[in-house]
Amino acid sequence: MPGKSAAEQEFRRFSQGVPLYEAVKLYLEAQIRTGVLAPNDRIPSENEIVAGLGVSRMTANRALRELAAEGKITRIHGVGSFVSEPKPSSAMLDVRNIAEEIRERGHRHDMRVALLERIAAPARLREAFGLGAEAELFHSVIVHSENGTPIQIENRYVNPAVAPDYLAQDFRTETPNAYLTRCAAITNIDVIVEAVLPDEDEAEMLQISRGDPCLLLQRRTWNNDRVVTQVYALHPGPRYRLSGSAR
Repeated sequence: MPGKSAAEQEFRRFSQGVPLYEAVKLYLEAQIRTGVLAPNDRIPSENEIVAGLGVSRMTANRALRELAAEGKITRIHGVGSFVSEPKPSSAMLDVRNIAEEIRERGHRHDMRVALLERIAAPARLREAFGLGAEAELFHSVIVHSENGTPIQIENRYVNPAVAPDYLAQDFRTETPNAYLTRCAAITNIDVIVEAVLPDEDEAEMLQISRGDPCLLLQRRTWNNDRVVTQVYALHPGPRYRLSGSAR
């Protein structure tokens, strides 16, 4: 961990408006993401986090426990905590618009707008978008259905500088994906896919039980050096097959 003053100064970037344990997680995740802490490197101990960041032992313990539960670090009793090896991921640089996929199957595509709002960007998203402390984002939650059966929850955050009229669109007739493609050419895409379980609200929207497995697609897209959007697309596993291509 960097010297105390440097560590505390960096830590303060993540501690605005979030619980301290979450700020510790964000700080350590940033260290992992930027390569300061590489796979199999030792994570600072609870005592080192307490001394370096000025938080309580309980806060440090909760942050490490949650990082371990999320698979980002591995804790070995009596030895310490270490950065986990990254999960293998497939190269999927071209991910299709779900509306097009459904229509190509000859089925009916419907959208229900569950949420459309402007929000103060939390620390995690400010970092993902490369934005400052006072930044705002547009946020939408849309349920996509195929022949009346829910097949995707699209939880999307959008950079207002790229699509200033986003909140004024009728997303019952045009998907956010299609609209944003008209606003800015996509020059780069990051995609991560994970198997997850839905929470109570997600299970209700998808009309499944909380124990049903889902696929979570996380996608971030750029227009040159600007992040356009970060989307979390949740699919009920038995109803959806994810495909893509790399060129």
